[in-house]
Amino acid sequence: MPQDLPGFYYDPEKNRYFPIKGPIPGSASSRFRKPKQEQVTEQCKDTRSRCKRIKTSELIRARELCGRVVNLSNWRCGFQGEYHRIQASQPVIWAYQGVKRAADSGLEQFHVDVQTQEGQHKSSVLLMGSIRDPISLCEIGGVGHGFYGGFKCYPECVWPVAAESRAEGCKAPNSVWNFRASLHMLSNISCIKKIMKHSPDVVDASSAIQHALISTLGSEGSGGSVYIIKFDEPLDFSFPSRRRICKVASLNCTLWTADCSPIGFQAAIFLTILSTNAGVTSINLATGVPSQLCLSKSDVFALQFDHSGNVILAGFRNGAIVTIDVRERRRHLARLAKHKIFPVTYAKTLSSNALNSAERCFEIKGNIVPSCTACMPSSVSSLVSLQLYDQHFLASSMDGLIKLYDRRMMQKGSVQSYEGHVNSHTRIQLGVDPAERFIISGGEDGKARVWSIRTGELLFAEKISNSVPATVCWSGIAELNRHSKKNQIYEECLYGKNSGAWLGSREELFYMQF
Repeated sequence: MPQDLPGFYYDPEKNRYFPIKGPIPGSASSRFRKPKQEQVTEQCKDTRSRCKRIKTSELIRARELCGRVVNLSNWRCGFQGEYHRIQASQPVIWAYQGVKRAADSGLEQFHVDVQTQEGQHKSSVLLMGSIRDPISLCEIGGVGHGFYGGFKCYPECVWPVAAESRAEGCKAPNSVWNFRASLHMLSNISCIKKIMKHSPDVVDASSAIQHALISTLGSEGSGGSVYIIKFDEPLDFSFPSRRRICKVASLNCTLWTADCSPIGFQAAIFLTILSTNAGVTSINLATGVPSQLCLSKSDVFALQFDHSGNVILAGFRNGAIVTIDVRERRRHLARLAKHKIFPVTYAKTLSSNALNSAERCFEIKGNIVPSCTACMPSSVSSLVSLQLYDQHFLASSMDGLIKLYDRRMMQKGSVQSYEGHVNSHTRIQLGVDPAERFIISGGEDGKARVWSIRTGELLFAEKISNSVPATVCWSGIAELNRHSKKNQIYEECLYGKNSGAWLGSREELFYMQF
């Protein structure tokens, strides 16, 4: 019997020892293989260390000498892609700890006119909603500072801690004015979405009319409701009024989430009836008349219109993702077409005897596109449609998976995966920058993470909070109307315009500056 030697293995055919340099080809996974999470962490550290070695000024100097393709010490890269990668891997994160009311269920930024004693001024406000607290407002531009019933909150840098580690030319963002006055709803807030109404001859998205679509979960005594907060008139913080709040509909069910079409005339709202019968309902915001789009026995946790307004993506509790065509003729509930969907992503790994057909699939009624369905291993947490690549969308689930899908081949699986996300049971939003280059999201470990959409690289992952940063919205004009051009978006992001994102948790408000 040959003796075991550390660092060597014995080959009986050749009757000799060979050094162990790595996994033997064709063998099972080696015991020396590092865990997946450690590999992702090391990948993030390698990417960040590579980006930290290069400063923006050095990259610009190399571009002047080499052109678009930059020759660096160890590799060649494109200037445009490397510049954005450096920005995303070296953010500066500021915390507004004085903001008492949290934003763990809804967070959106609106451009409004503010009425003061000197007249009207352009400004921006943050509309924040929490599961436990009412809706609150924070003014960003500084116009509302000094109004009665509020207090100023100053930013405090939480990453990086050392001032010398911050990016070149980085300045602290503006302070925010947190108003004590709040809007109390009958039940907890489930989501806050922005409604954009564009005129046909309008090119600039900042001049579009912006309203807020708000949905509430509902309670034992009453169901969820849908509201609209209008910002078409100037805000006067000295005289708060509830006339801006318009109640669209109240349903005898739980409303988990909502989304509004890009046109602004319809809102797709998910509803659950007694936790046994779920579906997607379309409500006309002008009349409040509901229309059933689909029915199922699984709760829907995520909804997302595509940018044409013709298709709705719905993510279910059991992990299924379906595509609903809203252009088809609305029918009575009894006449809706039946479809069977397998909620298990890797159904081919299950033996036919393990589960019967009734347990492996669930029925759904509605205008479903059968070829445009996919499944994730756990409940769907967030869905984000891309506009520059209109057939693609991002999906995250409550087991920490983030995937990129192509609607034209959803049944073949995802086209890209993003490792490192931490989630087990929380509804955490995904945020995408205006140029659709990077993904921003929080995690249950209190970390903020940034991925590259194209390559799937984890560029940034650092702990910033003791609670979960569950909501995210991009500052400035994140919406891209049909008149926007790709090069215009690139120019705005390249020179630092609107380059920042807001993150909300149960305890704090954060601003991620790039």
